Amino acid sequence: MNNPKRIAGTLIVLAVFGSALFYALRSNQQTQALEHEQSAVAQTAPLKGLIAVDVEPFFKDERVTKLLAGQRLPVQAVRVGSRDMAAKLDEAPDFFLASGVVAANMILDAARKANKPATQSSPFHSPLVVASWEPVAKILVANQMAKPIAPKVYGLDMEKLTEAMLAKKRWRDLKDSGEYAVSRSVLVSTTDIRRSNSAAMYLALTSQALNGEVVSDRAQGQALAQKLAELFKRQGFQENYVNGAFDDYLSIGMGKTPMAFIYEQQMLGQAQKAGGSLRPEMVLMYPQPTIVNKLVVVAMTERGKKLAELLATSKELQAVALEQGFRTGDPAAFAATAKQAGLAVDAQLRQVVDPPSFDLMFEMIDIVSREMNQ
Repeated sequence: MNNPKRIAGTLIVLAVFGSALFYALRSNQQTQALEHEQSAVAQTAPLKGLIAVDVEPFFKDERVTKLLAGQRLPVQAVRVGSRDMAAKLDEAPDFFLASGVVAANMILDAARKANKPATQSSPFHSPLVVASWEPVAKILVANQMAKPIAPKVYGLDMEKLTEAMLAKKRWRDLKDSGEYAVSRSVLVSTTDIRRSNSAAMYLALTSQALNGEVVSDRAQGQALAQKLAELFKRQGFQENYVNGAFDDYLSIGMGKTPMAFIYEQQMLGQAQKAGGSLRPEMVLMYPQPTIVNKLVVVAMTERGKKLAELLATSKELQAVALEQGFRTGDPAAFAATAKQAGLAVDAQLRQVVDPPSFDLMFEMIDIVSREMNQ
């Protein structure tokens, strides 16, 4: 016969063991649930992004915020000057979105020196253009500084224009200047080169125009920067961001801004806005050659990389970018967007050059900046 005491002891042991097993399993389940919850929280935490002013409206668009949230990639974006970004690695952002390859290369160089992994990609781009007016364009055509490409679209001879500006020509000095025979100097309005990428690209284009090709020699680059500094100094006050220069063009008009160096994206974005304030006499002039400004995502984390991939592949996000005036990887979609907006553009961009190398470009910017500070 079974010993009652032994049976009771066995039952007690089993009860204790079962209880321990139950609590161990429950504890393990709780740990897994907590880890899952923490992972879910991490996946939905906002990505910290330092972005250029060009793309701030993109990340504020409700369709973008909704889509990114649905992909567990919500973005907390802070606007920063593109050339200031490289100094902000210690803020540990998930990504930077810089305007221009010069600024992006500065970030990558800083990341390499800090031994931090970084990758780059470019989901959108926009060529640099000169926003102008039909009367001004006609004067430039009469003086062989521009030529018509299509109605309201002109090709701009940067070599001849740069030489005229350096010669301190005034509008009234030019042939057939009757519609704009004013005493002000022939100058293109830019942003402040000490702060803005678009002004740096203007330096790249004017230096290329004088040099006959992209500047690659350091001594030559230094001499050209010294010479071209006056094109910035003679403008007087300059906005820090290209949006400010474009606002002057839109609101004040030809009297203050006969020629404004901007991104094509700004003009097309404005044309697509409800009640967009483009006037019939506004025209686009494309420098021959021009520079295509790339919006570059520099991803610093794995989630930053996922965001970069999504920006480049999502049809919905690309559609919003087109609506805001950017060119994407679909030239036909861009041409259709511009046509629907009623803005004449040069869709082909047959003449495009790159800026000088990162180090040389930065040195040329520094020379002009020092001249501006004197």
